[in-house]
Amino acid sequence: MNLAFPYRIDPRGRSAEAADAAHVHQMIEQVLFTAPGERVNRPDFGCGLLQLVFAPNSDTLAAALQVTVQGALQQWLGSLIVVEAVDIDASDAQLTVLVRYVLRLSQQRVTAQFMPGLP
Repeated sequence: MNLAFPYRIDPRGRSAEAADAAHVHQMIEQVLFTAPGERVNRPDFGCGLLQLVFAPNSDTLAAALQVTVQGALQQWLGSLIVVEAVDIDASDAQLTVLVRYVLRLSQQRVTAQFMPGLP
């Protein structure tokens, strides 16, 4: 059973569940948007993407962030996905993270886009 994130109650009054692909997408969001030190029992979990919301946007920041994101995804979700590519686009005031990965269970290729500060 894969609990949905964020946690919520479904119409039956039970914990909401998520399909495998949706659950992995939600787990990627958790890795990206959790700051290291934020989780008590896993102080090194996350990559701290939200800490950069007000940082000056630059190509150098995007390159460093690309390595950080890819490493965090491989460390925390390596048993569930194969990360093919992480592309960071730093244009104007918007930072966009594009993650291409393969679900190990179904061999399905997925491309997901994440933007700090947006749900």
